[in-house]
Amino acid sequence: MVWFEGHRVNVEVDGAVSVGATLSGDGPPVLLLHGYPQTRSMWRLVAPLLAEHFTVVASDLRGYGDSAKPAGEVYDKRAMAADQLALMRSLGFERFAVVGHDRGGRVGHRLALDAPDAVTSLAVLDIVPTLHMFEHVDRTMATSYFHWFFLTQGGGLPEKLIGSEPRAWLESRFRGRALRPGVFPAEVMDEYERCFDSATVAASCADYRAAAGTDLEHDRLDRADGRVVDAPVLALWGEASYVGRNFDVLSVWRGFAARVEGRAISADHYLAEEAPVETAAALNQFLGSGGAA
Repeated sequence: MVWFEGHRVNVEVDGAVSVGATLSGDGPPVLLLHGYPQTRSMWRLVAPLLAEHFTVVASDLRGYGDSAKPAGEVYDKRAMAADQLALMRSLGFERFAVVGHDRGGRVGHRLALDAPDAVTSLAVLDIVPTLHMFEHVDRTMATSYFHWFFLTQGGGLPEKLIGSEPRAWLESRFRGRALRPGVFPAEVMDEYERCFDSATVAASCADYRAAAGTDLEHDRLDRADGRVVDAPVLALWGEASYVGRNFDVLSVWRGFAARVEGRAISADHYLAEEAPVETAAALNQFLGSGGAA
């Protein structure tokens, strides 16, 4: 299935990890990073609207989609961000904007911290920083985000349980987290399932284990050193999402970044698929105001 017009590439970064991506449009470069349990196809409705003004690179994260899925606990956000930096440089883009939803927003956050000379701006969709989330766990968070704790379990338990019914698990991640019916039609779910093989299941569990371990160590070191994102940050969130209902999103992000703006979108968690026109308009306005220069 062709998700949006563009040139498909598969780039080897650092001679080890191949990254699947799709390029479209013309203008200042913008890197789009997806969330869990998705792939770059989550941008199928937003990317064409951005590509009217920008060169859009929609990429699969390490462990997801058509990117490589190395075995082992190699999924800290620093490593995943380095993949994306190498991808953009291999395509000739030394400076670029980053837009990330869910896990992609966390990778984008780390990329903006580790490569401030490369990231011109950062847009994060329906997240607050990982460190803040883990330091504010309550019953509501643990219920809404139970998969954060389930996927970190060792001994292969989540891999075995998810592997027994991968389609059911995928559907559980979307069910009840969209305001509008029909957001995830069968052909969309088929594409997500195509990419959700046993290697992806294992990699995504490693991703969440890193978030609860190595990523927190990196985040705490940044806080101790007073490091924040210097690039302009746009925070968008679903007005009906857990994040939108339980956090003062802009206030939280202003503790992690120097310049933050943003607003709610008429959606739940999956902004780009529930409200693509509204999401793209907010991104175009932010990026066009100098955020992608």
